[in-house]
Amino acid sequence: MRVALLSYRSKPHCGGQGVYLRHLSRELVAIGHDVEVFSGQPYPELDEGVVLTKVPSLDLYREPDPFRVPKPREFRDLVDVEEFLGMCTAAFPEPRTFGKRVAKLLRDRLDDFDVVHDNQTVAYGMLDIERAGLPLVTTIHHPITFDRRVDLAHAPFPKHWRKQLSLRRWYSFLRMQGKVARRLRTILTVSESSKRDIVKDFGVDPSVIEVIPLGVDEVFRPPTEPRVPGRIVAMASADTPMKGIATLLEAVAKLRTERDVELVLVTKPSKGGPTERLIERLGLEDAVRFVHGISDAELVEVMGSAEVACVPSLYEGFSLPTAELMACETPLVVSRAGAIPEVVGPDGECADLVAPGDVGELYDALGRLLDDPERRARMGAAGRRRVLDKFSWRAVAVATAQAYERAVQERAARADEK
Repeated sequence: MRVALLSYRSKPHCGGQGVYLRHLSRELVAIGHDVEVFSGQPYPELDEGVVLTKVPSLDLYREPDPFRVPKPREFRDLVDVEEFLGMCTAAFPEPRTFGKRVAKLLRDRLDDFDVVHDNQTVAYGMLDIERAGLPLVTTIHHPITFDRRVDLAHAPFPKHWRKQLSLRRWYSFLRMQGKVARRLRTILTVSESSKRDIVKDFGVDPSVIEVIPLGVDEVFRPPTEPRVPGRIVAMASADTPMKGIATLLEAVAKLRTERDVELVLVTKPSKGGPTERLIERLGLEDAVRFVHGISDAELVEVMGSAEVACVPSLYEGFSLPTAELMACETPLVVSRAGAIPEVVGPDGECADLVAPGDVGELYDALGRLLDDPERRARMGAAGRRRVLDKFSWRAVAVATAQAYERAVQERAARADEK
């Protein structure tokens, strides 16, 4: 089958979209399909056999100069103007403008593909692609409505009314995504938790949604070197309230009063942002280290270096880092939030589950695990067994290809009815 796999942004090592794109495309090719990835910036890292078509944008949120003002010569068409004006008015225009660009590209290549797979864009352009005659499958990892609720809750009205207005404008793309989602015929998601939230927040018919859990790459494996005593590792794809880093920092500050601990955060903090300010307020400058922009091999080394890992998120649609840490036999303390309990399984077997946002409960759980090396070893071994049993990228590709086949058959049946 000839697959056009679309992603409006595909950060290679941080955030789920780029990771999903790379591993799914590789495994689809391995089982005999032709895959061409259409991606906006940042572009993904892809494996041999996968074709990349770069869909250029103004790349307004790139590092190290996000929210930049492009030079006049960078503007190519009215879509670029729309993207820039959207940013200037505090919106997030990338999904909408990527949808327009990729729909235009595919209209000229309708005979090159059997199916189109949209990775979380959920833009009006996806409906244009379907109207042009190509079967469409869409992955919604989780509805971003939850991110919106968390961010608004951390900027209460009326004290933070300017921030409230800015956030509401930023998340205005969700109105588009909700409208599009309700018109989609085939939606894939990564957990039962995400399925429930898509139904509730976007008003989607549950019968069109199929759950296909994510996989873990074989590179994630137990360490060969001793773990660093007192080291805690946490992953955060973004420096936002939803990742629960503030709760973890408060817990680590309490732990530091009684023991020698080090926190390694795999994230890039916002310069002068809330995480850096909280570290300074808690006096943790010498106890917290940030790691970002590293390869998979380096990430595995970091994951395997910790005695304990923590996933303190207030919500996750799946939490691939949780499964990757389990594959590294790193014992976990995680939030009882979103799909995380689905990933780790029964409480206490592969991870200790705590209430999201509860500093005291997180402090107690981390302390107990740091004090119990035998339990850490049992928990780590159980986590790896669970990953090997349940989370395979090859299984993800096979199930996804079956969804493609159904979408193609249903499209043909509708055409015959006409």
